[in-house]
Amino acid sequence: MTYIIGAGILKVGDHWEKSLRNLAAEASILAIEDAGGVPVDYVVIANSLSGVVNAQENLGSYVVSRLNLKGVPALKVEAANASGAAAAIVANSLIKSGEAQRVLVIGVEKMTDYTSLEDSNAALSTLIDSEYEAFHGATLDSLHALLMREYLRKYQINREDFSYFPILMHENATDTPHAQYRFKIDLDAYISSPLIAEPISMMDVPSPSDGAAAILLSAKSEGPNGSVKISSFGQATDRISLYDRESVLEMPSIRMAFNRAVSKLNNFKPDFYIIGEYSSVMGYIATEELGLAERGKAYRLFMDGEARRSGSVPINPEGGSKARGDPIGATGVYQLAEAYLQLTGRAQGWQVDGARRALVLSIGGVGCNSVVHLVEGV
Repeated sequence: MTYIIGAGILKVGDHWEKSLRNLAAEASILAIEDAGGVPVDYVVIANSLSGVVNAQENLGSYVVSRLNLKGVPALKVEAANASGAAAAIVANSLIKSGEAQRVLVIGVEKMTDYTSLEDSNAALSTLIDSEYEAFHGATLDSLHALLMREYLRKYQINREDFSYFPILMHENATDTPHAQYRFKIDLDAYISSPLIAEPISMMDVPSPSDGAAAILLSAKSEGPNGSVKISSFGQATDRISLYDRESVLEMPSIRMAFNRAVSKLNNFKPDFYIIGEYSSVMGYIATEELGLAERGKAYRLFMDGEARRSGSVPINPEGGSKARGDPIGATGVYQLAEAYLQLTGRAQGWQVDGARRALVLSIGGVGCNSVVHLVEGV
């Protein structure tokens, strides 16, 4: 088995005063301290945009130099918004193969080095098909707008029905210390929010942000503050371009990743779900792909309160990408760190009562690279 034995999380936001490596080092030190100061055999870094935004690659050496871990093997893993989850899979494999006993997984992204919205959109467009989509002017936001428009047309719901998702995410974030947007919103705020790419508004998607999180994985259940077992995982991909898919409202990569994860276990019943959505419509689609709601009906979970922390299907108790923030390549590590804190009973203020098992879904690009982790407390 592989266990998470420590975690370090920085507040998501605008860290103008800190460099990419400083963010990574700070989260790493917190994780190592949380794990009791144990030595590290390997470092795996999750990041998606450092080459574009920060003009820095070779992050393995870049970060371990700051941590004074000379000689420790290190590498970077990239899978768009699912980079952090993919890095955890690599770390898990290193441990299971016997190559390492303890692996430090770091997720870091620093988007504020780009100060203009145009530059940020150009950077995020590297997560979609650069030749057939971005070249013709498509952006990550505009593709999600196409999803929302088709969702509205096919399922005949109102645009207001998408408000239930960000309203709950912001409500959850008010109690989450590391969240970027710790304030509530209501239907009026959602409706009056400026459109980014019709019908997507500013309340449907996260803003560019900085952040870093780290988890320490071990072959032993040795966490001084508790350990969490990675019971299973699954990963799958899909066509990167929307135009090349049979349906833009179905995300088979999510379904396949989920099926691959649960096929290794019997009767795994999550107490809560952490879903890495980039937009309100993706949050609904992901909820449906996981079998938590019928197609076109996901909004009811959020409208009726079933997705609340106290509901029957708690979703994103920390606020999700929308309100916690979405530091792209680091988001998957945030998700696993948040699950670790929940399952060790240390999610102060945003705890799901009695949580013992969790499903963590990370989604890269527009549903083209999905990773599901099933984790449980020890």
